[in-house]
Amino acid sequence: MAGMADLTVSLSFLLGIVVFSEVARRTVLYLFPNRNWIIYALELISTFQLCACTHELKLLAEIGGLEPRIALTLTFLISVVHGLSFRGAICNPTGALEQLYLGTLMRRCALTRISCQLIAAEAARRVMPHAWALALSDLHAQHSLTGFSCTNSPVNAPLPQAAAVELGCAFVMHTAAFNAEKVEEKYRVPAMAAVITILVYAGGHLTGAVFNPALAFSIQFVCPGNSFAEYSFVYWIGPILGMTGSLLLSDKVIPAISGKSTIPKHSNRLETKKMK
Repeated sequence: MAGMADLTVSLSFLLGIVVFSEVARRTVLYLFPNRNWIIYALELISTFQLCACTHELKLLAEIGGLEPRIALTLTFLISVVHGLSFRGAICNPTGALEQLYLGTLMRRCALTRISCQLIAAEAARRVMPHAWALALSDLHAQHSLTGFSCTNSPVNAPLPQAAAVELGCAFVMHTAAFNAEKVEEKYRVPAMAAVITILVYAGGHLTGAVFNPALAFSIQFVCPGNSFAEYSFVYWIGPILGMTGSLLLSDKVIPAISGKSTIPKHSNRLETKKMK
């Protein structure tokens, strides 16, 4: 069970990651204003922030034995922080694919963003063990005994059921994002953070409720117990199908019934991403 000292160190780590990422974003925007490639730099930095923070929160929950109510509170709070700081970065391959379908991203831009997301996910996976190696808390020192890797599979259900969980979470998340513009602007980020928190509560015990292929690649694929193909089926295919189902519902089924599309075109909706 994580003690107050461990929790304080982890919160300091989270704050440090967010501050470092924000300084990096502001520096890039200041030094290279109006450059077309800035969006890719922001994608790299923000996805790194998302993945690095999630690594620390996962450590708190799984090894530190953090109480569920505290873990969910942190999930909500850090999701709000991400939503307010990402500066247009998508940080989720399904979000990039969705915008490609809607025509708000060109194919080259979407593929480049996805590449940036995966590179940042891998970077976070490699950087965090070096931070933990400082052993600033007993929790980090304990984690060093496992070589800074997880010891069990995050999939706690049959593969079809696990994939269905990720599919369902992605479906709900994208559908909620489609309707986010109906919410008053100042409440949008907290509303999406609340959706994320509810999904983590509902599906976290089965798959971790990641519903983000890049994030899953960073925090789940290194775990033993399942093959790369099996993790891909759960954490990549599941969310992509969930996003596709949400698009079909909002852009095909509902318009066919009502004659009006529920998808707000030319918007950047999925800026708030999953955190655990």
